[in-house]
Parts: sequence; C-alpha cells; structure tokens
Amino acid sequence: MKKYFGTDGVRGRANSFPMTPEVALLLGKAAGAYFRNGNHRHMVVVGKDTRLSGYMLEYALIAGFTSAGMDVRSVGPLPTPAIGMLTRALRADLGVMITASHNAYTDNGIKLFGPDGFKLADEAELEIEDLMGTPENHLSATPVEIGQVAVYQDAKGRYVEAAKASFPRELTLAGVKIVLDCANGAGYRVAPQALWELGAEVDSIGITPNGENINHDCGSTRPEAMARRVVETGADIGIALDGDADRLIVCDENGRVVDGDQIIARIATDRLKAGTLAGGGAVTTVMSNFAMDRYFEAEGMRLLRTGVGDRYVVERMRQDGYTLGGEQSGHIVLTDYATTGDGLIAALQILAACVQQQRPVSELCSLFDPAPQIKTNVAFTGRSPLEQAEVQSVIRDVTERLGTSGRLLVRPSGTEPLVRVLVEGENTDIIKKAADDVVDALQSASATVSA
Repeated sequence: MKKYFGTDGVRGRANSFPMTPEVALLLGKAAGAYFRNGNHRHMVVVGKDTRLSGYMLEYALIAGFTSAGMDVRSVGPLPTPAIGMLTRALRADLGVMITASHNAYTDNGIKLFGPDGFKLADEAELEIEDLMGTPENHLSATPVEIGQVAVYQDAKGRYVEAAKASFPRELTLAGVKIVLDCANGAGYRVAPQALWELGAEVDSIGITPNGENINHDCGSTRPEAMARRVVETGADIGIALDGDADRLIVCDENGRVVDGDQIIARIATDRLKAGTLAGGGAVTTVMSNFAMDRYFEAEGMRLLRTGVGDRYVVERMRQDGYTLGGEQSGHIVLTDYATTGDGLIAALQILAACVQQQRPVSELCSLFDPAPQIKTNVAFTGRSPLEQAEVQSVIRDVTERLGTSGRLLVRPSGTEPLVRVLVEGENTDIIKKAADDVVDALQSASATVSA
C-alpha cells in the first residue's frame, strides 16, 4: 500500500501533506539515493509548471537531490513530456516534473521519470517510499559528493525542435489559422513558438500565467473559451492544452469539441493506411467510449484497454509493441516521438492530416458516433463512500440492470477526493436512471456532488 504515490506520482493540496517542502525534501533524498548507481556524476532534470507553489517544492526537491549526491539541471516551466525527453537526451539518471496537471493552482504534484524517460513503475515507487522511511542520514552523500545546481538554458529550444520533428518535413502550416489555449500553464511559451515556426497563424490565449490562473476557465478541461474564439475568428482549428501540456482537446472549425477518443481514432486510421500502425491498433483505457471498439473492429484494427492513467497505457503499449495509445481525456501517447502524453505532438498529427488530406477537422475527427455517456463526480471527506456495503449493493444492482446493453464504471480519483461515475449505454433514459441511482447512493454516504 503506497503512502505517498498515487496513480500519477505524488499529488495533493499545496502546503498540506504530502505536498509539503518537508516531504519534497525527503522524496528528493530518497529518489536520489535510489538512482545513485556507479561512480559517475549523477544528474536529475527538474521542471515545473506555472503554479505558485512550484518554487517552494522545486527548491525543497533540489535540496534533497543535492544532499543525496545528485547534480541538478533546472529547466523552469516546460511541458511534462519535455522532462521525459530531456532526461533521456541528457543521459540523466532521473527526471522530475512538478505539476498537478489539470488541477487548480491550489494543488500540486511531483512526477518522476527514469533514465529511459518513462514514468516509474509501481515497484520503483514502492522502493523509493521504503527509502523515505529510513533514517535520513542513510540517504546523505559525503561532503565531497554533494550535488551541484545549474540552469539548463537550452531546454525550451530542444523541446521545440523535438516537437517540430514529429511534423512531416515536407509539409507546412502556412495558411492554417489556429486558436491555441495554453491553460496559463507549462506550454505557454513553447507551444505557440513551435506552431509559429511551422508556418501557422497562431492566436494564443492562456499565455499569461500569474501563479494562480493555471487551468482557470481555460485549457483542456474548460475548452469553451477556445471554441468560442475559433468561431469568432474563423479559425481552422482550436487546440487546448492542460496545465502541464501532456494532454489536449481539439475543436473543429465550427467550435465542436473533439475528445481524445476521436483523436486516437484519427491517428490510428491514418497510420493504418500508411502502414505505420505498430501492433495493428492502439491502447486506451476503460473510460473510452465503447463505440470506439466497434469502429476499430470495423476498420480491421485492434483496441486494447487498461485501467485509468496514461502510465498504465504506456506500460501496455511497451509490453505489446504498440506506439499509439491514450485516454478520452486527451492524453495521447505516441512513443515513437515521446515517452508520455504530449498535447503539442498529438495536435501536430491532426494538423498534418488536415494539410495532407485538405479536409477540415469536422470531417477528419468525426469517425464514429459515440454511445451516450454520463459522467459525474461525487466529492467526499474522510473515508471513501465506496467502502460502504450499501453503495456496493447499488453498484451491483445497476450493473445487472444494464446487462450487455451498457456499462457502469465507478472508481476513486487517483488525484482528488472524488468518486468518479461513468454510465454508458444505448438508451439515454436507462443510463440516466442508472447514474442517478449510483450518485444518490454515494451522496447519502458522503458529502456533495460536483458536476
């Protein structure tokens, strides 16, 4: 049982356990000690998004890493996938991203990457937690081994070039008008720069971070402003990143929002036709719409599903030889270009399809009609209502009622005190009644509901 790590690193409310400078210091020492192997100088790459608490946690982590004998290369605000890329490119022993992704600025988190640029496996996280429970002096380097700290000045440029390299060299975005929402987050400099350098006309919003406005009424979780701007300005496409730019949501020229399922299906279809679809399909999670399964089957492609979390998607992709995967929420993983979800690189694949095929996004990203879905979040304090027998009884009853014509997924959030409810099926009235019954049971056993 993990004490600190959740489904995507360590996350919580800033300046409250576990997102305190004390825990960050200890995590830095433990992770540094875990990755110190051999007599060479050891290095960790440290990046962050634009949250106010990022400075506090960054300096605490750096103190821990240097105390454990790690040299630190600080890169400042950069997308999460850039940290994975730089960790591998610089032959670092470890990469760290300080971010709470799509959450409000009052939260923060710490994601760890191994020397291969991929997020750590559960086993590694458990071993680091064990080290965090040992006496701190056992983790400390000798005075001559204490690490050094430097700012890595070339980080932004290297990431921009890596992202641009995923776009076909023979193509240009000249004449393409893009509304880009950077969520006042980690991509606020590099994403507009990359798109502009490829020739696009870029209308950027969400590029004035102040430490508190990350993800606030903007970004991939709130794409309404982006969609309105597309319609108002006559843009060809809208692209909304989240706070750490590892996911995206797109809207077409009419302002219709396109989720990760349609984006994955588009990329898979194009790669299948080009003969470059490794594994003959893609990997997604249990959250993806089941109409997606039918589309993939009809097109002769395979679709594998995992638990929720892009880390589990990537693990399955690497295990089975796939290079495309992702989540409905907009994490799109292309392991031939990046080690984790990358909103900018995924967007460039859709833009390449628009240019190559000379078709609008409304045609390219409407590959199947999604089955009706209802999603609800139930907030709670204290113990999870899922632990109560009455709630489990209602879940079993609703599952039996849905049978093979629908499905129910009830799970705890890995990053917030929420129970997430998804009901999907062919009949809207049936799934609405099913969702209401589950939510009522959870509410009676907990606190409030947030839509």
